Amino acid sequence: MAITLDSQARERLVTYCGELLRWSAKINLVAKAELREIWETHFLDSLTLLRVLPPPDSKQQTLLDIGTGAGFPGLALKAARPELPVILVEPRQKRVSFLRHVIRTLGLKDIEVLCGRLEKNSSEVAGQALSVPFVTSRAFTDISEFLLHTAAVNPTGGRVICMKGPRAEEEINTWRTAQPNSPYRLQEIVELTLPFSGKVRNLVIFTKEGK
Repeated sequence: MAITLDSQARERLVTYCGELLRWSAKINLVAKAELREIWETHFLDSLTLLRVLPPPDSKQQTLLDIGTGAGFPGLALKAARPELPVILVEPRQKRVSFLRHVIRTLGLKDIEVLCGRLEKNSSEVAGQALSVPFVTSRAFTDISEFLLHTAAVNPTGGRVICMKGPRAEEEINTWRTAQPNSPYRLQEIVELTLPFSGKVRNLVIFTKEGK
């Protein structure tokens, strides 16, 4: 898994990691682990999405990260690609405060943090209606459940990127059985291997075709 970043992007990510560790000493942001594991589990795992997002020279389309937690993957991607418009959704106020602090610290623009939850069949979060062409999340453990939550905020032609481990095919089969009339079509599965642990990651990409 090769990721190429310029020096400014690397500096932003290092600063972000430093703030993550500092705040984690006070509030529960991520599980305690060795620094190398934190980089792989959170930052490098998030940056795998760079392979499937539009290139920097294309017309920018907003990325929505549902249940972002400490900012993974959405804020990590924004730190790497500052021109990418991003919306982060997180229901826990302490984590929202952390996210907004990091955004200010890094001087990022065109990124919004909404304090709330996205419910099924709803396009609103914190009173704001959303329609976003790219949606992702690390918070959902089940593809079927995630696609039910994204349908109202993801327009026809939009894409949903599910970040899964080695059991991706099993979840896809469950989704096909549970939702035969889903507006989503499986477009692609991108398999990657994390550099330190060798763990398998699958980016499962769906395209919304409509009802």
